Amino acid sequence: MAKYHNIKEGRFLDRPQRFIANVEIDGKVEICHVKNTGRSAEIFVPGAKAYVQESDGAHRKTKYDLVSVYKGNELINVDSQIPNKVFREWVEAGNLFSPDAVIKAEVTYGKSRFDFYIEDGERKIFVEVKGVTLESDGRAMFPDTPTERGVKHVKELCACLAEGYEAYVVFIVKMKGVHSLSPNEAKHPAFAQALREAVALGVKVLALDCVVTADGITVDQPVPFHL
Repeated sequence: MAKYHNIKEGRFLDRPQRFIANVEIDGKVEICHVKNTGRSAEIFVPGAKAYVQESDGAHRKTKYDLVSVYKGNELINVDSQIPNKVFREWVEAGNLFSPDAVIKAEVTYGKSRFDFYIEDGERKIFVEVKGVTLESDGRAMFPDTPTERGVKHVKELCACLAEGYEAYVVFIVKMKGVHSLSPNEAKHPAFAQALREAVALGVKVLALDCVVTADGITVDQPVPFHL
């Protein structure tokens, strides 16, 4: 499990800027850093119970990072930097590939840089990891905001196939309680179309949900993926 330290409980108040949130902690309003570019209005609801990580960094502008927020009874991790870490932990535990697989992060191929490059025996694989926080009626969706970068990544993975590489798009659903995942056609049809074309060419898609606690997150179970 990817762990956080110095966790405190708080109450989310508002988000005046993309990377800033006001959270009430121990009866005092604190300015917290939000490591998430998505709007996520369905999560960032005034009064929602939240967890923050207190930082000991001397040169930081904010004392806290917002880590997770309750949506109803479900705790959702909102740290956009954590999906790569939990995916790597999951693979290193012997999932998807063999225990001897060699994993390298942030590897450049041509003009592209992918989240992971993995060699497993004769297999050579590029992997892009996407974090998911949007859910409606038990269905997880990606993206929650238009992502030209996401379209670019999917198309670049397709180019790798022609050179004999395998390619994966892995969606890390940062919560429990979802029954499926699908591309968010209404929010970004170009991403949905790019993903359909990629799957047709042989790019593999994997969705995984997570157990989220106040101070950690870990991959749990595969989630059915529907185009």
